[in-house]
Amino acid sequence: MGCMVPERVLVTGSTGTTGRLLANLLRGRDAEVIAATRRAELPGQVWFDWSDPASFAPALNGVDAAYVVAPTDRVDQLPVMRPFLEHAAERLPGAIVLLSAASLPPGGPMMGGAHAWLRDHAPRWAVLRPSWFMQNFTGQYLPSIVAEGRLYSATDDGRVSFIDAADIAAVAAAALLTPEAASGELVLTGPEALTYHEAASAITEVIGRPVRHCRLSVEALADRYRSFGLPGDYADLLAGMDRAIARGSEDRSTTTVEDVTGRPPTSLATFLAENRKSFTSKPS
Repeated sequence: MGCMVPERVLVTGSTGTTGRLLANLLRGRDAEVIAATRRAELPGQVWFDWSDPASFAPALNGVDAAYVVAPTDRVDQLPVMRPFLEHAAERLPGAIVLLSAASLPPGGPMMGGAHAWLRDHAPRWAVLRPSWFMQNFTGQYLPSIVAEGRLYSATDDGRVSFIDAADIAAVAAAALLTPEAASGELVLTGPEALTYHEAASAITEVIGRPVRHCRLSVEALADRYRSFGLPGDYADLLAGMDRAIARGSEDRSTTTVEDVTGRPPTSLATFLAENRKSFTSKPS
């Protein structure tokens, strides 16, 4: 018996980096997207709030499959996610696709708990474990790149196979619409592992002015994150991920994007060239 092709897909995090891209891909493949949002004001949107379990059943009503982006206001996501995952595993005929990270093993911190729960309880599931997003260079790293010509990290000479969020969305679409081809745990990377020094050099070449990688200690990086308003435990966790990179945790490249989508992942040089305008003015 063949797998059902979903017609209605719930997309949580629908205004986020991967959610927006995924929603467009799904619509282009004639799937109906139900965009989960705290303010459901437009057609195709549904009210959804991780902190309000009353929103779970209505959001899942008539849905075939779901893309799940964890809440970002905590470091232990499973307790708040479990009630929704239980509803989804019981009601959805299609797959539950969770966005996690390559640095988070099943049962580990943050989304690792939800990953382990899906593995142990969901009939059909996939967990996407991408490496660090290329969009970080046009997002959280952009202010210091533009204003100071500096890229800060505590990664030392550790390498990362940065990945374009569009490639993550393409794998997510395949996992949702053709789950027999993409299920289980999927580690997603770009085509090559680079140090942050090499990434800074690539940005320099594209934008035509120098960008330097500034090496911080893990403690200094955590303090920097706190200065941006991040909670202390979250700042420590993020800075600790840079320590793991320095020790080689992200120094790998997989063929998963090409295996699933039929095309190679985007290179950092291509991504930077396509987003050159992001570096031309100071972010507001």
